[in-house]
Amino acid sequence: MSAPPRFLQLAGHPLRWRLLSELARSDLRVGELCALAGERQNLVSYHLRQLRDGGLVTARRSSADGRDSYYVLDLERCREALARAGVALHPGLATRTPAPVVSARVLFLCTGNSARSQMAEALCEHLSRGAIQAASAGSHPKPLHPGAVRVMRARGIDIAGRRSKPLDEFAGVRFDRVISLCDRVREVCPEAEVHWSVPEPGDDAAFEAVAVELETRIGFLIEAINAGGTHA
Repeated sequence: MSAPPRFLQLAGHPLRWRLLSELARSDLRVGELCALAGERQNLVSYHLRQLRDGGLVTARRSSADGRDSYYVLDLERCREALARAGVALHPGLATRTPAPVVSARVLFLCTGNSARSQMAEALCEHLSRGAIQAASAGSHPKPLHPGAVRVMRARGIDIAGRRSKPLDEFAGVRFDRVISLCDRVREVCPEAEVHWSVPEPGDDAAFEAVAVELETRIGFLIEAINAGGTHA
């Protein structure tokens, strides 16, 4: 009899499953994972290293505090690994066609509202075919970055006419999800219950990398909303 797929071996450990479950909801620092799991740091760090070695989790240096890192779950790799594990058990467990998107309201936050959150807002509207009402804002708004306009235009999405908005413009407005995309804005905006540690883009290659990451994350966000779950 063959051994279980590597993904199942990694995810089957109770503490590693807890870490994966927490990271499925938000990017987190090791101290936050220790508090959520109720375990000491050396044990949590050991299991995070196992997940990193298995390619399920990556670490990204915080732009707010360079001495700290955020751990990020690679949901696309998890999806692929789960699909392979299912098919290995039975071919009838192949992925099925998703259902239509459920309507929701989502707010994306970053510092300047000039790139990442504007891109996320546009991508969320586009990928959900308008079913999700997306908005974006910044703690210190500044003009829309031309790199964001270019990378969205390459995807057939025009954001050139959008303006940057301050956080208080949405005070009192109810959203189903509030997601911070910037390590700095997370420190000043407790309303963001979900955090994606997305690096601030600089050159064209970085803008493209951010767009690809946001497309992936927002695809999973839409599926989570469609399933009625709390994940993002």
